[in-house]
Amino acid sequence: MEKKGYLLLEDGTLYEGVLRGAQKEAAAELVFLTSVVGYMDTLTDPAYEGQILVQTFPAIGNYGVIPLDNPAKPRLVGYVVRELCDEPSNFRCQGKLDDFLRENGVTCLTGVDTRAISRRIRDNGVMKAAILCEKPEDIAAAVENLKTNAVKVMPKGCEEIVPAAREGKYSVALWDFGAKDTLKAELEARGCAVTCVPADSTADIIAEMNPDGVVITGGAGDPADCVNAVNELRELCHKRIPTMGVGLGHQLLALSQNGGTVKLPYGHRGGNQPIKDLRTGMNYITTQNHGYAVDNDNLPDNATLRFINCNDGTCEGLDYSDMPAFSVQFMPQQNGGPLDTRFLFERFIALMGGNKECR
Repeated sequence: MEKKGYLLLEDGTLYEGVLRGAQKEAAAELVFLTSVVGYMDTLTDPAYEGQILVQTFPAIGNYGVIPLDNPAKPRLVGYVVRELCDEPSNFRCQGKLDDFLRENGVTCLTGVDTRAISRRIRDNGVMKAAILCEKPEDIAAAVENLKTNAVKVMPKGCEEIVPAAREGKYSVALWDFGAKDTLKAELEARGCAVTCVPADSTADIIAEMNPDGVVITGGAGDPADCVNAVNELRELCHKRIPTMGVGLGHQLLALSQNGGTVKLPYGHRGGNQPIKDLRTGMNYITTQNHGYAVDNDNLPDNATLRFINCNDGTCEGLDYSDMPAFSVQFMPQQNGGPLDTRFLFERFIALMGGNKECR
């Protein structure tokens, strides 16, 4: 028997639907995603840590669950879809999405107009929301409770140092704030021995590893909350190790060089985000998942704006003039989206090889 559920937004809007998955209450920041495919890749993306996600594409779960492709666990706390498929069709399918969500404690609300919800976020900005099991008798009181009981989300990667699984021409320290396995795989495919280090690592710990290069990964949350990481990164930059920042790593690197970050109205999430290379004039289609950006009006003095978002002009990449480092907001490694910008890995490899003029 179907069990009613409700989505309450911070502005007091209430949507009625059907509870699936874990069928328990969940409260978090509400964001939307425009990608048409790759829902399993989305569910296991560390950048969605502690969030409720709305899928704009109406039918989700049509190929079920394929653990071989996505062995990781979900990172979000709530999932909102228009229609959840109960009869998946794929010869590799090993289960239904509904069961996967329930087994991993993720609440799902179906039967709601997800595009209307997304339009509301787009018009009014990202807001807090809650998936509820009962219709609130007092909407105002429920909204106030939602506002006052928000949980701060911090990036979460590996909990201890994970040594490289193979040898390579270059040794890379992957500073893990919530890395997807695809980032490590792209580095290993280019002859790198990749050692993962936790988000709370110090500059001295990383420097003692004597890496040829450092990659600062993406992750969840507000970069301004990562004060310790920013301070350690500032110290690490003094050691002039070739460095590449991706996603949250791009923002942290900018903060370490006295730049600033801003919260975007509704973020960039999807596999079709257009960017422009200001140096070459080339445009690329990228995969992105972030709610914050480096502030165009408060860039580091030692950085040059390299990439911008074609939709809103926000910073998508920086080149640093006084150290062998660059960073990008998008995900050049993302398997679920375009592969336009994988040349950035070759650029990082060239930096480790001593080619400081590599562009």
